[in-house]
Amino acid sequence: MLKDSQDLNLIIRSDIPIIRLETHEEARSLQLLTQVGIKQGIPVYSWSVTEGVQRFGFGADLAVDCCEPEEVLRHIKASQQPALFVLCDFHPYLTNAPKIVRLLKEIALQYATAKQTVVLLSHQLELPAELSRYSAYFQLSLPSDAEIRSILMEEAKAWAGNNQGAKVRTDNATLNKLIHNLQGMTYEDTRRLIKGAICDDGAITDEDIPEVGKAKFSLMDLDSILSYEYDTEKFADVGGLDNLRQWLDQRRSSFIAGDEAAPSIDQPKGILLLGVQGGGKSLAAKAVAGLWSIPLLRLDFAQLYNKYIGESERNLRQALALADVMGPCVLWMDELEKGLSSSDEDGVGRRLLGTLLTWMAERNSPVFMVATSNNIAELPAELVRKGRFDEIFFVDLPDDDVRRTIFEIHLKKRQQSVAAIDCQRLAACSEGFTGAEIEQLIVSALYTAAAQQQVLTTALLELEINKTNPLSVTMAEQVAVLRRWAANRAVRA
Repeated sequence: MLKDSQDLNLIIRSDIPIIRLETHEEARSLQLLTQVGIKQGIPVYSWSVTEGVQRFGFGADLAVDCCEPEEVLRHIKASQQPALFVLCDFHPYLTNAPKIVRLLKEIALQYATAKQTVVLLSHQLELPAELSRYSAYFQLSLPSDAEIRSILMEEAKAWAGNNQGAKVRTDNATLNKLIHNLQGMTYEDTRRLIKGAICDDGAITDEDIPEVGKAKFSLMDLDSILSYEYDTEKFADVGGLDNLRQWLDQRRSSFIAGDEAAPSIDQPKGILLLGVQGGGKSLAAKAVAGLWSIPLLRLDFAQLYNKYIGESERNLRQALALADVMGPCVLWMDELEKGLSSSDEDGVGRRLLGTLLTWMAERNSPVFMVATSNNIAELPAELVRKGRFDEIFFVDLPDDDVRRTIFEIHLKKRQQSVAAIDCQRLAACSEGFTGAEIEQLIVSALYTAAAQQQVLTTALLELEINKTNPLSVTMAEQVAVLRRWAANRAVRA
């Protein structure tokens, strides 16, 4: 609050007649503006279409009934006393309203003699071009880690007071996870989410972290652009990928703790997963978030495209900005080549690429990018050059041992006896199969077993294998090209 007060004081002392303040925290904003008014010795008044004009702090009450926006602006213009006028939710009156815009401009033009500052307070607000040059943008700061911890302690104390002095059950590691997941939220929303985590059972546990992430996602209203992946896979459910697992284990603390873990080590930014369709890239992307215990956001490029020029790029900028707010998180961009193809004819892909590259180069937020691609040839060279991603991993077709593990994983998922199935034999018979293909043949074999009213057997699974032509056969040429490209350019996952 102290920094906000100093920054706002500086703006007002700079003789700027219009201040644009975008926030959902109206009560906190009015409290801050009142403190600044008292410090500078100027009265503070607020206006809303329902309550009219109200006084905050010191100063005379205004003996006027101004519930209409034009009336309050005319009153401000006629007054010659220095004051701070806070207009709440004024944004609807700035659209297609030339008289309102002109009145605001005239108030700004007479600022040198009247010293009246107008604060437009709303959750979202765009000024017309003729007012922009007379205005300054101000944004409330978000709570720091120390302030989040302080709010957490206050809520834990309040809960104890209502529960006969019982202490909230938790541990330092879980508290640190919760604090990191609450970054980017306002003070009010932070307090609300902490209350929700504590009040259900009087404890803060690892099970609360995903719930906080879901609630945070809901509060940020991200659904229109990004999707929140609620079920993140555990690495125990991913066959193979040992190199990727080791790489992520080494970097987990650096990403979660940031500079606090090792100031001399750069925070990991992201990876590109390259491989054949069905090879497990999407599963690996989910597993990253599961391994690091952070939210997973999925960006679908098909949802970004808009027929109007410039709208697609704006959609991407909005999606990336919202991901920044959700950090720490994993941002999963699936099948990247579909949105950023180097061969698009209308240039939208090139403009999206420019927007994405700028964000990748300049971002400081804890957002770990996981991009997946089936066709590296379709991706622009600027995106895959060294330095854009921390590493490019190639997810190859699974070998015998990995295929056996995949059989065991999917059999266990379907409550089938692994001991009754010869998974080693099936692995030998299914050379060239992807993980997705192995899962599907198990599903088909279970339908066959149900139709024949018998249990699943190795023979039934072998029959399904013999009936299936895997992708590595039907698209052998494309798979071979992909493997040749990755041989000396990517790390095996």
